[in-house]
Amino acid sequence: MEAKTPSESRTTLTDLVLPSETNALNNLFGGELLARMDRAASIAAGRHSRRITVTASVNHVAFNLAIPLGSVVTVEAAVSRAYTTSMEVYLDVWIEDRYSGKSTKANEAIYTFVAVDETGKPTEVPPLQPESKLEKERYAGALRRKQLSLVLAGKMKPHQATELKALFMEDQGPGER
Repeated sequence: MEAKTPSESRTTLTDLVLPSETNALNNLFGGELLARMDRAASIAAGRHSRRITVTASVNHVAFNLAIPLGSVVTVEAAVSRAYTTSMEVYLDVWIEDRYSGKSTKANEAIYTFVAVDETGKPTEVPPLQPESKLEKERYAGALRRKQLSLVLAGKMKPHQATELKALFMEDQGPGER
């Protein structure tokens, strides 16, 4: 299977925040944002795999800024790493100032999707070849995040998480542990 780049999966969804989507403070409901991110991530995973994809997990969500009523919101998603049948998708959420056009990063998230066939059985996905510095950083971080998740779930022994362990060992000098 030929490798693909993150740019081949890049997905951008832009929409307005409407009154029915806001809480009592007139900010976008967190659940509404999660649904928008899930849709963008699903499209990105589908573009990478060219298969049906299902959400396996929401690994990280950071609600850093409230998104007010009337805001123009853009969700950007791209596959950050591909494994045998699963893909990590990294998402960035931006708020656009309607008057100046300036965009501010409001939130980010990391989702995992699995590619499946028509019967729901997991199926192989193409490998990912990151190109930019940011894509390479997210690609490297994805394996550490996966190993941490597996260790916490009891599906991997801590000593087997070599990439994760290396993160904590790299700054040590000779004779340090």
